[in-house]
Amino acid sequence: MPDLLQLQVLDLEVQLLTGVYSEETHLPQPLRISVTADLDLPEQFAPDTPLRASKSYMDLKHAATDALPKDVHFTLIEAVADHICQTVFISDSRVRRVEVRIVKLAIAEAEESIGITLVRHRR
Repeated sequence: MPDLLQLQVLDLEVQLLTGVYSEETHLPQPLRISVTADLDLPEQFAPDTPLRASKSYMDLKHAATDALPKDVHFTLIEAVADHICQTVFISDSRVRRVEVRIVKLAIAEAEESIGITLVRHRR
């Protein structure tokens, strides 16, 4: 198994149009989104290794926030996760795998986490 670098951005809270039921379709819903990206990595990171040898965490944050269209209604949160994965893959050819976890905050009753995890591999 090859070595890899996992970059993570965890627990971003995003308001997004999503849902199936009528009470969900007219207002943005709060989602908690976490993104993990697996990257190929160099043999070693020296103390003076430049950022270009890795990837900016802000690219992951961008994919889960600003890159999501605010005027599109995503019926399923699976489609939201897929959009995030594709945005991360497009941003860097070294990304081998993306995992997106989405929790629907509006339906939690006792602080449980109800949602999905989607994992995509570069093809």
